[in-house]
Amino acid sequence: MKAQFKHAFMASLYARGGVFAVIFAMFFVFIVLGSLGWLPFPAQVTAVALGGISIAVMMAANIVGDVMIARGMFLAPSAYLQALTPVPRRNTLLAGVIVMAVWDVVTTAVVIAGEVWMVMVLDGESFGGFVWETLSDSGVWISGLVGTALLVSGYLLIIMIILFCVTIRKSLFYQKPAGGVLTALTALGILYAVSLSQLVLVPFGSVSRFGLLININLGGMGMVVYALLILSEVVALFVLTSKLMERKMNL
Repeated sequence: MKAQFKHAFMASLYARGGVFAVIFAMFFVFIVLGSLGWLPFPAQVTAVALGGISIAVMMAANIVGDVMIARGMFLAPSAYLQALTPVPRRNTLLAGVIVMAVWDVVTTAVVIAGEVWMVMVLDGESFGGFVWETLSDSGVWISGLVGTALLVSGYLLIIMIILFCVTIRKSLFYQKPAGGVLTALTALGILYAVSLSQLVLVPFGSVSRFGLLININLGGMGMVVYALLILSEVVALFVLTSKLMERKMNL
């Protein structure tokens, strides 16, 4: 597995790693200078504006990086080398998915935190004090952990839906008439099934209806169950995708 993680990590290192390094350096310089009072107010406003733009730039770089990792699994020549490696394809898939999620979540979190820090410097407030007050509140701590679990599990679900659809396009629907249409219908079917699966959460929250739409308001325990539900869907898609990659995928 070490080799698979290294390959997935290096596949997008120069694409998004360079962008992240530049953005991180920009935040560091502006935050330090602003905290020391060496930046005039117009320069601080400009720094905040650049920070907002950098969030979008980082997200775009992450998308490019994820595509590069996926290309290594599905397109020649990297996919040929991975297919010939005497390890199960689930190892390659697991490494790719984890590296995608870690790169995307960590870089985005750092950039957003940097932007918040610069805004607080602009307002003359203490970022450290804000963090300490937030973490000292156990309720906020628990809510943050549950929210993070939901965010990460939801992001993993999006990645697995995309990778499953790519795999099924290159396996069951390979060179089939209207293969692209069948793949699109499969994606819609998965999204519909995911939406319907949320009905199992009804016992854990209050339900309200808006015509044909159903809204489920979840409490603390309900949010935990929701995260577990999403993770179970991620695992199911992972197992199906890895089996298709192992047996039927055409490169």
